[in-house]
Amino acid sequence: MSEVSLTRLQMFYGELDALPLLRIILREEFKGEAALISSFGADAALMLSLVAEVDKATPVLFLETQKHFPETLDYARTLTNSLGLTNVHWLTPDKEMLERIDSDGELWKTQPNRCCWLRKVEPLNRAVAQLCIKALITGRKRYQTSERAKMETIELDEEGIFRINPVALWDKERQKKETKDRGLPEHPLVAKGYPSIGCMPCTKPVAEGQDERAGRWAHTIGIENEQKTECGIHLSSDEVSNWSV
Repeated sequence: MSEVSLTRLQMFYGELDALPLLRIILREEFKGEAALISSFGADAALMLSLVAEVDKATPVLFLETQKHFPETLDYARTLTNSLGLTNVHWLTPDKEMLERIDSDGELWKTQPNRCCWLRKVEPLNRAVAQLCIKALITGRKRYQTSERAKMETIELDEEGIFRINPVALWDKERQKKETKDRGLPEHPLVAKGYPSIGCMPCTKPVAEGQDERAGRWAHTIGIENEQKTECGIHLSSDEVSNWSV
């Protein structure tokens, strides 16, 4: 699709709330060509529930980096079963690349961006191509980071893939209320001080009063003097061009 199509989608559907937008995307505009990216992290259950309500056979792309907390893997299985999801893809790093670039599994310590590219960006790009995906649904919200503050509910990346962000405009309170109203199980690590959950080596508990993503890539402050905030899957190709192997 072209920029003209983006303009049309934004004009007709850009103001829709999450569930009506998902119905349009999954049943009409991108039927059979859309997938949900899910981390199965702290806030993941709500978006998974919304998508399951529209179509339980929607492809769900879970980046199994092989560095996750065991609790996250268990949570992924629990939500898959409880929501009746029938098309969850566990995307793993390329074996040859992994052996060549990160054979000892310690790349995250010294080259976190390269590690994210190897374990997340490349597997996602590969899956999008193989599954012929034209629209990726995300659970991103504006309040989460400064990079996401101006995010629209419908976007188009430089690769021509649409990014659909149904809850982009939701605040934290609405996220919590909807999750509670739907009776969704909480990720077991949230109660242990992890309000945002990524890979185990790069995620730490957050102290009371800290930003909820303060525990993500906290070790990178000592590497590049600025804490890493994104894994790369939501950045442009130009921004991650020097991350690749």
